Amino acid sequence: MTTAEGTVLVVEDEESISDVLAIALRYHRFDVMTAGSVREALSLTEHTRPDAALLDVMLPDGDGRALGRELRARRPELALVFLTARDAPAEIVGALGFGDDYITKPFHIDEVVARVTAVLRRTRPADVLPQRAPLRHGDLELDETTYSVRRAGRTVELTPTEYALLRFLVRNSGRIVPKEDLLRHVWQYEHAPAESTVVETYISYLRRKLDVLGPPVITTRRGVGYGLT
Repeated sequence: MTTAEGTVLVVEDEESISDVLAIALRYHRFDVMTAGSVREALSLTEHTRPDAALLDVMLPDGDGRALGRELRARRPELALVFLTARDAPAEIVGALGFGDDYITKPFHIDEVVARVTAVLRRTRPADVLPQRAPLRHGDLELDETTYSVRRAGRTVELTPTEYALLRFLVRNSGRIVPKEDLLRHVWQYEHAPAESTVVETYISYLRRKLDVLGPPVITTRRGVGYGLT
């Protein structure tokens, strides 16, 4: 028997969409749980531990983002991917403030599977982590064993994707990293849409969390990419 790639909780009130997502994910060797409401999702996760949650933003009995916050509070390492039928910046930014990715409807099912796989690849730790020396840049310190970050001796709370982005920038300090490289190496996108703003959104969240503890550390080379000062 092959080992499952992980367990995904799909929370979607449209049964036809939920069924298609579940079939595709199971085909790609994921275990899948499905729920059609906030209440059902919370009940399912009382005694189970999914690795990722694929959440519709608009649910019949509540907001998928609020559900995501509750699930993340129960299990901080849970990967969150949001499904939304709207492309409004405020909604997307609100979801990415604590989630790991978002997908707008209508979507291609292969894209959903690829995005869930990519999120789990960068958020789920290995069963046994080797001890590794911290990464350092100026007053930043990234612990590669515990996936924690400190700046000027103070802990910085980052989501798994924020950590992955900062780690890539630190590992490539001293140069400007093109946006395309960030999409490829952090988000695992081989062919990201040109209008994608996911990098800009996450850079803004990193700046918000890091700049309160010291001088600005992330620099922008307009039209090129990002680096560390």
